[in-house]
Amino acid sequence: MNVLFLTMVNISTLKERGIYHDLLNHFVSKNHAVYIISPLERRLKKKTVMIQEGNATILQVQTLNLSKTNSIEKGLGQLMVESQYLSALKKHFKHVVFDLVLYSTPPITFSKVISYIKRKDHAYSYLLLKDIFPQNAVDMQMMKKGGFIHRYFKKKEKKLYTLSETIGCMSKANKQYILKNNPDIPEDKIEVNPNSIKPVFIDYSEREKNLIKSRYAIPLYKKIFVYGGNLGVPQGIDFLIETIANFRESDAHIVVVGNGTQFYKLSAWFDKNKPSNASLLSGLPKAEYDSLLAACDIGMIFLHHGFTIPNFPSRLLAYLEMKKPVLAATDVHTDIGTVIEEAGCGYWVQAGDIKAMQDKISRLCQEDTVPLGENGYNLLKSEYTVDRTYQLIIDKVHV
Repeated sequence: MNVLFLTMVNISTLKERGIYHDLLNHFVSKNHAVYIISPLERRLKKKTVMIQEGNATILQVQTLNLSKTNSIEKGLGQLMVESQYLSALKKHFKHVVFDLVLYSTPPITFSKVISYIKRKDHAYSYLLLKDIFPQNAVDMQMMKKGGFIHRYFKKKEKKLYTLSETIGCMSKANKQYILKNNPDIPEDKIEVNPNSIKPVFIDYSEREKNLIKSRYAIPLYKKIFVYGGNLGVPQGIDFLIETIANFRESDAHIVVVGNGTQFYKLSAWFDKNKPSNASLLSGLPKAEYDSLLAACDIGMIFLHHGFTIPNFPSRLLAYLEMKKPVLAATDVHTDIGTVIEEAGCGYWVQAGDIKAMQDKISRLCQEDTVPLGENGYNLLKSEYTVDRTYQLIIDKVHV
């Protein structure tokens, strides 16, 4: 089967790990030919290029900056990427007949590309819904509800949902939100197909963990809380800062590692306040981040309190993979806290509730967290592996 994957993630090789890399590698392992169209953002200063890796063909298309940039360039980039991808597809893959077209959100602006493939090849279209746009932008006050730009993107969103033969949502709350706000979509068109990975657990000795901690100047004999990932407005950085400012556990330490539009705000706060109970690291390559995470004790998730859409951050999987208990501080609309607490692998607090946050931090500092980590790993193996995601997709294509 020939599979086309459209993404806004910069994929230059499948020899790395991540939710898309792992899934596409699984398709390759099942003897499918995988074709990937991925952006080469302006900051990289490179031209469109095609890369061959066995049964995978990666077409990197030159675009504007689509991430970690200002809202104007990000918006223009999303408007232009559709025509850029379509032009590249017609030029480089014109002789390929596709059986399946996979795509994720963001963006919601791939409709012309999907329509072209469906019309030309009668390919099955499957949407991996990772973001609900433009409502997320409204929630973050980056877009005015009912304004011209909002109406434009709502039209694009509706078109994308209509074109998609199946919509795979990240969680039950995700699915219910889509059904409630899009009553014209048949319920049997939507299924829960969450973020997934191929788990690789790193089992370090205490000596190895201490060597890694020393490399990043992290205290050796304290319980280490770690937040890893994007540092942007959606992550509710103000509450992360408030959590660090009110962190009172003498035998614990918080490590923040990542990049994003709010990194410099966080860095400025660290420079001014010089907290002794926390460390800030710029984003690390995936392999190095995994090693650091394996040496820490508890994973943290932050989401902005203003969200009305049910996000489900993929960083949860990294914590579960390394058998780390999870402490999530989010809005009330996501069900990630429910999933964590029902699985017995961590705790949830409402973003902004600093007393509840302090209480949960104290509890995690005092209790044996090994059982929580094991419960999380079992949750990962039962719900969030790529073979499950793959099978859900294949079952639809082969109906």
